[in-house]
Amino acid sequence: MKEDNWRKVLKRSITSAKVLSEKFGIPLEELEAVERNFKIRITPYYFSLIKEKDDPIYKQVVPDIRELENNDLFSDPLAEDKDSPVNNIVHRYPDRCLFLVSPTCACYCRFCTRSRKVGDPEKINMKYIDEGIEYIRKHTEIRDVVISGGDPFLLEDSKLDHILKKLRAIKHIEILRIGTRVPCVLPQRITPNLVKVLKKYHPLFINVHFNHPDELTPLAVKALGRLADAGIPLGNQTVLLKGVNDEPEVMKELMHRLLLARVKPYYIYQADMVDRTEHLRTSVQKGLEIIESLRGWTSGMAVPHFVIDAPEGGGKIPLLPEYVTRITDTEVIMRNYEGKIFQYSQPAHAKEELRKLQKPPCEIDIEQEFSLGSIIPEVKSSMQEQSRTIKSDKKQSGVTAK
Repeated sequence: MKEDNWRKVLKRSITSAKVLSEKFGIPLEELEAVERNFKIRITPYYFSLIKEKDDPIYKQVVPDIRELENNDLFSDPLAEDKDSPVNNIVHRYPDRCLFLVSPTCACYCRFCTRSRKVGDPEKINMKYIDEGIEYIRKHTEIRDVVISGGDPFLLEDSKLDHILKKLRAIKHIEILRIGTRVPCVLPQRITPNLVKVLKKYHPLFINVHFNHPDELTPLAVKALGRLADAGIPLGNQTVLLKGVNDEPEVMKELMHRLLLARVKPYYIYQADMVDRTEHLRTSVQKGLEIIESLRGWTSGMAVPHFVIDAPEGGGKIPLLPEYVTRITDTEVIMRNYEGKIFQYSQPAHAKEELRKLQKPPCEIDIEQEFSLGSIIPEVKSSMQEQSRTIKSDKKQSGVTAK
């Protein structure tokens, strides 16, 4: 692979509504109206993965007239601008910050959380890089920097090297992380020279972004392998999208193939409440159903955290199907992935610990919880039957089952 091949590929990206109109038979005026809100850019490599109109790859990057519909969503759903003390920095969590270093991406995903900024060099301005580094240097509580954008790998190697070197020179910075979608949409960018630059700055972690199994092509897997061979731990962040990956079997295949490519599934995000993306969002129950279909039914390594990045800057909140059905100071009643019920006895001092923690006993009605319909039917049936058995046994023994 020639070192400059990725630039040539990027230059041939589809950025014209007319090309998409002719290819897919979409009225040109519709595409142009959507394009005025958020730019079009699709690398020829990623475009080649589209098998037909409205398939999972298409839905992620081709504009849709539904982006013009009015809704109650937000241009800045995570309130990042509110938590931006200086240009290009988002400082929300106590010991870490987000550092935006690039205004552009190889592809402009239609569900982008930062679509209000991405593609506009005035809104993520490179002239503020030194200002961001100085902010990080002065705030000694920051030990972990997440480098994002846009996509940091759209920077030239020398520029990225400069930024990483400056950050690594700050004594209180322990961890550097890079968030990128380049291995998915422009794997040609992962060159030997880029890897050589990255290797200098361990401990360095990279979170990539794959949403569908079809994205893990041999070329993408090769790019991921180059990063893994350089000793860089790789995690994947997936966004749950309607018509893309909202079926359990699709998500399971994606997680399995990521592990084969030496990438640890890290997060499944419930889609952010981004303006113009209502048609791509799923229900939260759908995400819980997917986690239910993974946990216990496949390796724990293949089960990511399902989270909502809370609106208005609340941060990431994990969600799980309900496995604990009752906790008291004497016992924990829980179910496994098959819906079988198990009892764990608390230690004798649990009552005192709960008092100190100010954690009252909690209890969940299994029958009521599973009326949500998000649990696999056979698991639900098993749970309900075992719940009735437990309640009957306790009643016969004189124990009140609430």
